[in-house]
This record gives sequence, structure tokens and C-alpha cells, in this order.
Amino acid sequence: MTADFFQQITTHGAAVNLSSRAKFKLTGADRTRYLNGQVTNDMRQGKSDESLYACVTDVKGRIAADVFVHAEGDSLLLDAEPDLRETLGMRLERYIVADDVELSDVTEEWQLWHVWGGADAPARMDNVHCAQDCPHHILHSTRYGAEGLDIWLPASAGVPTFESLPILTDADLETWRILQKIPRWPHELNAETFPPEAGLEARAMNFTKGCYIGQEVLSRIKTTGKMPREMIAFESDVAVSAGDELWIEKVVGKVTSVATHPATGQTIGLAMIRQGSAPDALHVGSSTGPLLTGL
Repeated sequence: MTADFFQQITTHGAAVNLSSRAKFKLTGADRTRYLNGQVTNDMRQGKSDESLYACVTDVKGRIAADVFVHAEGDSLLLDAEPDLRETLGMRLERYIVADDVELSDVTEEWQLWHVWGGADAPARMDNVHCAQDCPHHILHSTRYGAEGLDIWLPASAGVPTFESLPILTDADLETWRILQKIPRWPHELNAETFPPEAGLEARAMNFTKGCYIGQEVLSRIKTTGKMPREMIAFESDVAVSAGDELWIEKVVGKVTSVATHPATGQTIGLAMIRQGSAPDALHVGSSTGPLLTGL
């Protein structure tokens, strides 16, 4: 990503094609109650015009997936990372026992796009033009750190066009994600991570909704404030790669995502470090000076 392009999307916004994401549909009278017992957020707050973010956790409170959910008529629609298509489908099916719920994989039936406006204007549907008049879902969403819209279109609808909004490449989107401090599966979010470690308490968790798988452990973390690790963002003039160990006398964490800052040219990234470690004292690899300044 160039400095000029970074300034352009910061000021005017951008569009991204998320159609490869796994997509599932839940139907049946018990769909909301059932899903509420599987995820960290309150599905009773789900709306037809807003994406609700949540984590699917295991019995130990660690992340098995992160999902965006919205209500559409008599169904709930979920989207997740492409790599989670098989495992998330099996995970959700496993707990459907006597519930009036049916889970369908609808990945190939829908396109999914996300647009956000920049500093000069919010994202608007009139920026988006479909090849034909077709049914669609338009949802308010902040999945990439700015007020934006998720747009679900039938796969047969053709590729939409976006008035004056560039479509980001995967590499450009990854740079933007890191700048916005958005954790992603499987880099920061994975089977070793509790949602609060990635800073998801306010965004993806509800502590008054009742029981769900992993709830007991996560409530204890909320009460005590103690967790093994925490996510940090950094900018550094030291060469850094994903997977590099971070240390203060001894190893306290690991770099999880890196990119190049389009304006400064420095390395930017996200890392998971032991809770309570001093970020300004971190070293990476064989470096003799501190790694970073906070983003």
C-alpha cells in the first residue's frame, strides 16, 4: 500500500470482497435460543440491519471461531473466516440435539462485500450499484474499525460496482486491519486465545445474557481481570516477522501479524504478550534495543 493510497482510503473509504468467507444459515423456532448458547454475545439483540459480532468458544473459554451474525426473516445468517467453513459447521452441528434448528451451509449462494466511508463521508448504499435489480441485505457493521456496511448479494447477481471507492487487495486489507488493531483468525484469534486477551470484551461479549459454552471461565476472567496474555499493537524500525519471539530478559510473547506502515515505512504489527509485561521494554530476536512504540 502506498502513502497516497493510504491517504485516499482514510479520507474517502474503500470496498472489500469478502465472498470467500464461510456462510451459514440457521432456521427453526429455537434458532436464537440455540445460537445464544453457543456464542459470547447476546443473539437476542440481533437485528436485520446490523451485523452482531461474537466468538464461538470451547468449554475452556478459548476461541473456536469468530462470527458476524444478522437476522433475516425467519433465519439467522453467519459469516466466518474461509478456513473455518468445515470446522465451524461441525462445531455448530454437534450441539443441535433436541432443538428445532436446522443448519445449512450457504457459502456458495451469497456474495459478501464490505464498504466503509472515510473521514469526509459515511458509507452509503447509493455508492453501490448492482448489475441488476436483486434482493440484498444491507447491514451496519464496523468489522474493519470504521462505520461501514456489509452487503449480501446473491451469487448470481454479478459483481457490484462502487462509485469512487477502490476495491482493496488482500494485502492492502491486511495492512488496514493491522493499522486498525483488528485481531484475526488464526493469527491473534485461535484455539489458544481467550476473547478478552484479544481485546474483544466490549465488542464481542455480553456478561448478562446467561449461559453459553465457555461462559464460566470467561466470567471468572471478567471478575478477576487476570488472563495469561494480552494483545498489543506496535510500530518499529527493527526488522520483525510474524512468529518472532518477544522478550524482556526471558520470552514473554510472540509477534502475530506484521505489515509495513504506508506513511512511515516502519514495521507495524500485532503481538500477544504475557499480561503485565512492559511493552516499551520488549525486544525481538537478537535486537539490543527496545522493539517498539505503541500504535
